Amino acid sequence: MAHRIERVNNLIRQEISELLQRQVKDPRLGSFIAVTEVSTSPDLKYAKILVSRIGSEEEKHETLSVLTAASSFFRNELAKRLRLRHIPELSFQWDDSIERGAHLLELIDQVSTDDGSAKADCGWHTKY
Repeated sequence: MAHRIERVNNLIRQEISELLQRQVKDPRLGSFIAVTEVSTSPDLKYAKILVSRIGSEEEKHETLSVLTAASSFFRNELAKRLRLRHIPELSFQWDDSIERGAHLLELIDQVSTDDGSAKADCGWHTKY
């Protein structure tokens, strides 16, 4: 059963990504929204859709409100495109993993440049 849920998650993610790319023309959504993950409940009644977008906090809240308002549109389109007995109720949530990853990369870069300058400043170098 877990394999079926995984397939459904992938199908929903692909279809919603395609809908956002090709059919949704709302200017409040901006140019790039990534559907990072879909998590469907075991009974396939609910699907949590994690989305990400680079922007300000205000833009993020507006994006979520627009997607939530359009959830019935997405459900109707999924019903047309997917061969499922029941289309799950969709809830959109923010995924900040991309931002956290970018922040971690900044910290790593900062530590590596600090480490390099500390070695150069110590005044001695060993050669073996």
